[in-house]
Amino acid sequence: MVWKNLVLRSINSVDGLRCVDIFQREDGGVGFARFRRDPEDPHGWRPDGPPDPRIFKDESEARAAAEAAVAWLSRENA
Repeated sequence: MVWKNLVLRSINSVDGLRCVDIFQREDGGVGFARFRRDPEDPHGWRPDGPPDPRIFKDESEARAAAEAAVAWLSRENA
């Protein structure tokens, strides 16, 4: 059986073109990944780089790290 990360929260940018998913990993830790979508591309969300390699103990720790690492997320949550 292939494990798929369980998305705990998906945070979209105000313009709806970017998002950060905070997810539970197979090992029980929590991580985050960035995604983007282009209006002219009918395929929807695409990874915007690899997932952050760090493993966090919970959703709030992962969200704080995402806000520190993702410029638009920190600006929109200021």
